[in-house]
Amino acid sequence: MVSTVMEKWGRIDVLINNAGILRDKSFAKMDIADFRKVLEVHLMGSVNCTKAVWPHMVEAGYGRILMTTSSSGIYGNFGQANYAAAKSGLVGLMNVLAIEGEKKNIKVNSIAPTAATRMTEDLLPQRVLDIMGPETIAPGALFMVSEDAPTKTILGAGAGVFAVSQMVESRGVYLPEGARTPEVVAERWAEIADVTDANPLEGAFEQTSKYAALAARELGLHLES
Repeated sequence: MVSTVMEKWGRIDVLINNAGILRDKSFAKMDIADFRKVLEVHLMGSVNCTKAVWPHMVEAGYGRILMTTSSSGIYGNFGQANYAAAKSGLVGLMNVLAIEGEKKNIKVNSIAPTAATRMTEDLLPQRVLDIMGPETIAPGALFMVSEDAPTKTILGAGAGVFAVSQMVESRGVYLPEGARTPEVVAERWAEIADVTDANPLEGAFEQTSKYAALAARELGLHLES
């Protein structure tokens, strides 16, 4: 497919990864074979397609990639352990590729659509399905692969509603060496879990730097920048 596109147009600007299947069951009743199959289609299907176009986008210095994630992967949904694992895996893939593609003007995003499709027609009443056609999502998907698209962003979309989902981290609480016990964690849990001042982090090392800076401040240490 990629070679055909390159032969005809000479470049690949946009990839939307959207292949998917459902094999819903509670985790206790789910076959490992069905778990693997869903991962293979949703996650590895996206990996394979992205791997195929990536070198062409790097060479061109331009690319837009959109992963299709899901609220099940972001928030969870009963009976969809396989599906949710695959969809959250796509968010992790997006996070890394957005970082790796930044210098080459490759922007990588995810969309979490809620729509009336063959996959959802048995899950929602018809009166709800009537206002949740795929056309209510398309404008958001098109923007996320446009020249002006953001990167490393999850766009929720459905019924004409658009919203951004983010993973954030609380400010953090430093526990001195003598207080690092499960009991103290429990005592200070409300403070640890307080997301009033929560912020998204741009990458894994930012979390490391944050923890080091907080600990150093509490210990009166000076960290050179």
